[in-house]
Amino acid sequence: MAEAHQAVAFQFTVTPEGIDLQLSHQALSEIYLSGVRSWKKRVIRIKNSVITGVYPASPSSWLFVVIAILATMYTRSDPSMGIIAKIQEHLPVSQSMSSQCQAVVSAVLFSTMLWLMLIFTMRLCLKQLLSYHRWMFEQHGKMSTTTKVWVALVRIFSGRKPLLYSYQGSLPNLPLPTIKDTLKKYLETVRPVMNDTEYERMTNLAADFQSSLGNRLQWYLKLKALWASNYVSDWWEEYVYLRGRSPIMVNSNYYGMDFLYVTPTPIQAARAGNSIYAFFLYRRKLNKEELKPWLLRSAVPCCSYQFERMFDTCRIPGTLTDTVQHWQDSDYIVVYHNGRYFRLRVYQAGRLLSPREIELQIQRILDDPSPPCEGEAKLGALTAGDRIPWAKARTTYFSSGINKRSLDCIEKAAFFVTLDDEEQGMMGDDAAANLDRYAKSLLHGKCYDRWFDKSFSVVYFKNGKSGINAEHSWADAPVVAHVWEYVLATDSFQLGYNEEGHCKGEVDSSLPRPQKLNWEIPPECEEQISQSLAVAKALADDVDFKVFSFREFGKGKVKRCRVSPDAFIQMALQLAYYRNRETFCLTYEASMTRLFREGRTETVRSCSNESAAFVRALENGEGGDVCRRLFRAAAEKHQQLYRMAMTGAGIDRHLFCLYVVSKYLGVESPFLKEVLYDPWRLSTSQTSVQQAELFDLVNHPEYISCGGGFGPVADDGYGVSYNFLGDTIINFHISCKHSCPETNSHKFGDQIRTALQDLLQLLYPNQKQNNKTEESQPKFKKEQ
Repeated sequence: MAEAHQAVAFQFTVTPEGIDLQLSHQALSEIYLSGVRSWKKRVIRIKNSVITGVYPASPSSWLFVVIAILATMYTRSDPSMGIIAKIQEHLPVSQSMSSQCQAVVSAVLFSTMLWLMLIFTMRLCLKQLLSYHRWMFEQHGKMSTTTKVWVALVRIFSGRKPLLYSYQGSLPNLPLPTIKDTLKKYLETVRPVMNDTEYERMTNLAADFQSSLGNRLQWYLKLKALWASNYVSDWWEEYVYLRGRSPIMVNSNYYGMDFLYVTPTPIQAARAGNSIYAFFLYRRKLNKEELKPWLLRSAVPCCSYQFERMFDTCRIPGTLTDTVQHWQDSDYIVVYHNGRYFRLRVYQAGRLLSPREIELQIQRILDDPSPPCEGEAKLGALTAGDRIPWAKARTTYFSSGINKRSLDCIEKAAFFVTLDDEEQGMMGDDAAANLDRYAKSLLHGKCYDRWFDKSFSVVYFKNGKSGINAEHSWADAPVVAHVWEYVLATDSFQLGYNEEGHCKGEVDSSLPRPQKLNWEIPPECEEQISQSLAVAKALADDVDFKVFSFREFGKGKVKRCRVSPDAFIQMALQLAYYRNRETFCLTYEASMTRLFREGRTETVRSCSNESAAFVRALENGEGGDVCRRLFRAAAEKHQQLYRMAMTGAGIDRHLFCLYVVSKYLGVESPFLKEVLYDPWRLSTSQTSVQQAELFDLVNHPEYISCGGGFGPVADDGYGVSYNFLGDTIINFHISCKHSCPETNSHKFGDQIRTALQDLLQLLYPNQKQNNKTEESQPKFKKEQ
C-alpha cells in the first residue's frame, strides 16, 4: 500500500537504543508545498482586501497625497491650515526625534487622514450616483443629457480595473417602499385574477391593514433598513429557503444543461477531467477576484456577494432551520459512483492536477470493483427527503466516529461529482422524449445519487454528457450559470481533447489513488434512508417535464417589432395559460435586485390588467389594430413592472418582510396571510447568457447550452424557464405535476409554441407563418 505509506509524514519505533524516527521526505514535501500554497492565498486575500477597502482610490494614491503634502510644506505654505502643527504638538514621540522629523511624521499622519477622507467622499459620491435609476426608464436607444452626464460621472468615480468585490462598499442599500405605494400596486396586480366580490373584499382588507397594523410593522422595517445593508436578503434566505421542511430536491434545487447538439468527447472520465479542472481554474480566479464585476450598460455595477459561497459550501440540516456553512478552499472533491463515495484530491505537491491526471483518477474510480458499504449505496436519499428526519438522522448516526469523518469529507468538499451510469441527451430516434428524461435526471436523478445539500453537484453521464444541479439558498441561478458558462467554454475551446477523445497532456501514474469513504450504517439508519427515498421517489415520479427549442424565430425578429423579447415571451405565456385553463393566474417572474448591496430577487407580477385585456381581445376576435394596440400597452406595462422591480420598487419582498415582522410581534394580519398564501400557478424565469464572448455562435453554432429549469412551485401550476440563444432560438423548460389532472407540460408546451406564432402573426400581419423567417437558421444534427 504505497499510497498509505506516503500519507503519513513519519513513523517511529522504540528500540533499546532509543526512539528511531523514519521521516517520509515526500510527505514532508507535500506538507511544505501545501503550506506555501496556503500562505500565497492568504497574501492574495490580504492584498485584495486592501485594494477593495480603499476603492475607488488605489493604495498607490496614498503615496501621491503624502508627496504632494510634503512638497507643499517645503514651499513654506501650510495646506493643513494649522492641523499639522496641532498634530505635532500632541505627537507622543521620544525626545531624541528632531523637530523636522516630527513635522514629517505629522504631515504623513495628516496626509493619511486626508486620503481616507477623500476615499470616503468618493465612495459616498459613487453610492449616491448609483442610486440614480432614471436611465432604466428611458426609451431604448435614447439617452437624456442627464443620464449621459451621470454615466460619465460614474465612470470617473469608479476608478480603474475594479476587482470582483470592489464595488460592494459603494452600492446603495435597497430602498424601503411606502405602505401606501405597495398596497396600491398589489391591488392593481390582483385585479385580473379576482371577480368583483373578491376584489372588493381584498380592497377592504388592504385598507384596514394600512390604517392599523401596517404602519406599526413598517416602523420596525424602517429600523432594519437603517441598520442592515439589505432589509430583505437575510430573512429571504432563512424563511424562504432554510426553514422549509419539505424536500429541497425538485421543490428548491434547479439544474443546468450541457451543450444541446454536441458532446465534446464520448469518454466519461475525459469529460470529467477537463471540466473539473476548469471549475478549479474558475475558483482560482474567484479567490484572486480576477472575475470582472457584472456591469449593466458597461457602467452600472451589480452586487457580487453571492459568489463568496460558491465553492466549499454545504447546507446543513436542522430540526427547526437549516444553516449554510462555508469552508476555506478544500483541495479535494467527493465523487459518487455505483453506490460508493470517493475522496479525490485535485492538488499534488501544491499544484493543481492536470486534466489528464484528473481523468486518470476518475477512470480509477470507474474501474474500482469494490462494493458499497452496508447502507452506503442510497445514503444520498437523506438529502432528498424531508429535512427533519435528515436532521435527526445526522445527529443520531453521523455525529461521531467514522460516519462523521466521511460526512465531513462530503460537506467540506469543493463540490460534489456524480458519475452516472446512464446515457442522456438529445439522442436516438425519440430525441424529444430523451431530452425530457435528461432534464428529469438532472433535476432529481435516482433520488440518491446526488448530494442535494452541496452548493452544486456536477453530473457526468456515461456517454460524456454533463449537467449541474444547484442548491438554491446560497445564491440565485445567474451566479451558478456564470461558472457553468465558463466551464463549458473552457472545456471545449481552451482545453480540448486529443484525437482519441482523452484530455491533453501527460500523466503521473504514481498519483495516490482516490480514497474510498467508509461508513458504518446501522439498520435503524437504513430504515430512515428507505423512508426518505420513498418520499423523494414519489416526488420525482410526479414531475412532468417538457423541454424544447423553439426555432421558428428568436429575439432578433422580436426586436424588429420594437418589443422587448422578455415582454413578448411573458405575453405568450399569458395567452397560452388562458387557452390552457380558460382563466388568469398570479404569475411570478424572477427579477434581480443586484443593483443594491446584497440584493437577490424581486417578483415581477406579469399578469396585469393590460395583459388580461389584450388576451381577452385576441381570444374574442377583436380587430388586428385593436389587438396590436393592446399588446403594446401590455408589453410596455410589463417592462415598467420589470424596471420597478429591479430598482427596488417591487411589492412582494416588502409584503414578505412585513409578514415576518408580524410573526416576530406575534400579531395576525388577515390581509398578509392571504397575500403570502396565494399560489403562483405560473412561475417563470429567464436564464440569460452572461458571457456571450466565451462562445462563437457564428463559427460554432452547435456549441450552445439548452439552459436550465426547475420544478413547479404550485401543485396545480407550471414552472417555466426560458432563454434566448443568439437571435434565432428560444429554449423552454416546462414542469408540472402528473398528479394534477388540469396540468400537462407537453400540452402547455404546444400552446406556448402556438401562442408565439400567433403573436408574431399579429405583429407581422402580412407575413405567412409557414414562410421561412428572415433569420438564417443554423442546421444541427441530433446526436446518435
